[in-house]
Amino acid sequence: MPVNDQATALIKLLKRRGLTVSTAESITGGGLAEAFTSVPGSSAVFQGGLITYSDVSKTKFLGVAKRVLNKHTAVSEEVAIQMAQSARAQFKTDFAISTTGVAGPGRAYGQKVGTVWIAIDSKSGTTAVQLALAGDRAQIRHATLESALATFTRILIS
Repeated sequence: MPVNDQATALIKLLKRRGLTVSTAESITGGGLAEAFTSVPGSSAVFQGGLITYSDVSKTKFLGVAKRVLNKHTAVSEEVAIQMAQSARAQFKTDFAISTTGVAGPGRAYGQKVGTVWIAIDSKSGTTAVQLALAGDRAQIRHATLESALATFTRILIS
């Protein structure tokens, strides 16, 4: 399903259930927030997002622990989880989605291009998903958006 259709369906579902969402993005560079805000009426459920592309911004704006970044790197389950948990707490939302990974063209943090982590936090807990994507930079970023929205959809309908 195209990103715009996924986002539209999610916004409708969140509205029906009276739930809210926020984002903390790295690899997607604001793509999730853009997908949500492209849907008319999304302000009823989308509270905001942060683009924390560097390790410094992850620490400064999301409170990701430096020791976690040093031990696991920014492209890790631990960092994705801390990003989502912090966004949900800061925006006071029911859910928060985070994305972090390597889009290329070269390796980063010792990780292969296409290594991606998505985390979704809620009061019920946090789900983290690792992806191994293929393609160029644009394809990996787009696939990350699609996967994040699809994962969020599965969580909401389960």
